[in-house]
Amino acid sequence: MNYKKILSPIIAIFLCGSCQQSQQTDFNSYGHQATLSPKSGTASAASKDIQLPDSSNADLADSTDHLLLGNPSGATAVTENADNYLIDHKYYIESYSRTKAEPNWVSWHIGAEDLGHAGRSNNFRPDTDLPQGWYEANNTSYRGSGFDKGHNCPSGDRTSSTAANSSTFLMDNIIPQAPNNNQHTWEHLESYCRTQVKRGNEAYVIMGSYGTGGTGKNGYFETIDDGRINVPSHLWKVVVIIPEGDDDLQRIGTDTRLIAIDTPNDNSITPNWMNYLCTVRDIEKATGYDLLSALPKALQDRIELKKFKGGN
Repeated sequence: MNYKKILSPIIAIFLCGSCQQSQQTDFNSYGHQATLSPKSGTASAASKDIQLPDSSNADLADSTDHLLLGNPSGATAVTENADNYLIDHKYYIESYSRTKAEPNWVSWHIGAEDLGHAGRSNNFRPDTDLPQGWYEANNTSYRGSGFDKGHNCPSGDRTSSTAANSSTFLMDNIIPQAPNNNQHTWEHLESYCRTQVKRGNEAYVIMGSYGTGGTGKNGYFETIDDGRINVPSHLWKVVVIIPEGDDDLQRIGTDTRLIAIDTPNDNSITPNWMNYLCTVRDIEKATGYDLLSALPKALQDRIELKKFKGGN
């Protein structure tokens, strides 16, 4: 999508309120090619005005794009909604849970403009912009837990600038993730998505987690950091890939490449993410979310029941 076409500095966007494993052939990074995208369309529930960055800035980030597929849980930026609290980090948007001290889900767009040469910041730190009185996880919160500090929006998806990359190291973008899940299974899918973008596509991604209790390298735990941070039992991701272009939401159809996976947060996981393919409806049943809600209902009913089978 061409961000230089943005004409207004402020756009009001309207936010809307376990998988069977499948044994698939192990392709290149466990998959091949792709085709997805969305842009401008419907959404429901609460509304929130988002200030867009100056279009003269080389580090453009249209935060409205990150919720193009919809607001899965109807998250709002209201402190009374503390366990479904909407946070716009400019480079991604999330629903945060104060009780769990972690995101429910994170949504972002990947285009060619997001992939550059900025190095890994590695500056894990608290989000000091959380509402006053909320616990802020920090760089030591995971120490000795046996779990990785697992990104939702990955560092590798935000290499256009130091600021973009650094944003992914805020601790409210992080969950306790089994090392083999984070470093192998999840990393392979992340790399696959970036490869598709480098081939002339763009991707819309929603990642989340649910449940309580995971197994890291030190065994099974339900919480870490003296009980402050929930250890999720499952991690899921939905990816829509389409050729680079405009009017993305209107270009999503029944032939669009749609990937959905649901993985156990367990260190015994296999590295091939295609072993954990499922449908979008499977994830909706597990979480109660309404994914891809910005798409027409008839289209949702068709594509949300499909399971990805691999491709170039």
